[in-house]
Amino acid sequence: MSSPSPTSSVAAPRATGPAAPVRPPAPRPGRAVRLALCLAPLLLAGCWAVVNRPVVHEGVRRLVAADPRWLLAGAGCTCLTWVAASCARQGALPDRVPAGLLPASQCAAGAANHVLPGVLGAHAVTLRFLRARGVPLDRATASGLYSLVRSAARTLLLLVFLAVSPAWRRLADLVPDGPGLVPVAAVAGGVVTGAGVLLTLVRMLRRPVTGLLRTALTDVRVVHARPGRALALWGGAPALPLVQAGALACVGASLGLGLPWDRVVPAFLVAGTAAGAVPVPGGIAVDAALVWTLAAFGAAPATATATVIGFRLVTDWLPVLPGALALSALVRTKAL
Repeated sequence: MSSPSPTSSVAAPRATGPAAPVRPPAPRPGRAVRLALCLAPLLLAGCWAVVNRPVVHEGVRRLVAADPRWLLAGAGCTCLTWVAASCARQGALPDRVPAGLLPASQCAAGAANHVLPGVLGAHAVTLRFLRARGVPLDRATASGLYSLVRSAARTLLLLVFLAVSPAWRRLADLVPDGPGLVPVAAVAGGVVTGAGVLLTLVRMLRRPVTGLLRTALTDVRVVHARPGRALALWGGAPALPLVQAGALACVGASLGLGLPWDRVVPAFLVAGTAAGAVPVPGGIAVDAALVWTLAAFGAAPATATATVIGFRLVTDWLPVLPGALALSALVRTKAL
């Protein structure tokens, strides 16, 4: 009797249908939102330039004929802003940061501001730099003391200049009267109320905010117990808006703006206070407010426009190249 043939232990492959088509990944809405945020201010600025073609044309014509010596002085003031910001940053940190790399990081942060809205680019670069230097995450993320002292120094400077300068009488032209104050007060009250409700009801927001405030209060005690840190903090914080206003005054002098220095500085401080919270890249909202305040303080609109264009050119667009080089060098040397 013959033995049965052994059965195969390998199962026959099952017939499969046609392969399902590979769908391309759906576009992420976050990228479109970031692109819209970056392009919207440029579109608004372009629309404003088209509507005000005569003013822009006259401003550009005046800028071409500007005195190059005063423009060079404005560029020097721009370099001093990196030093002032570095002093304030170091003064706000109990941790020691290399003095040579800190101004380079501030220069790179200025270039990053042209990519992200508001000051997010500068904060991102500074955060990565401080973390690479061993600063704890909560302290590097908070920057609460730095921001608080900068705001307080700007406000104190504005009050001092308005007290000693007759420019405060011009502020009446900047404040809406009567019914015009109603929508402004309504928007401000709505923002404050909404922020308070969110912080009260949403725990995911309340815990980080309280943590940042706790870290900032701790740093206040630690920093002011060291005279060198306190001097750097309260020296660099007011020096930063002063050298920025100095750059504006130099550009205005090169164009024949016709405003004395004690009026240019309050105009700069008022414009920065009014529009600094608008989250747009490159300071476009601040530029619009600056043209408005300079004109309200007595400058011709065409000359004020030329001054703001030159100020933005000297303080933002020309430093983009050294800022990009500094950013590349910091990344290449693993300092960022």
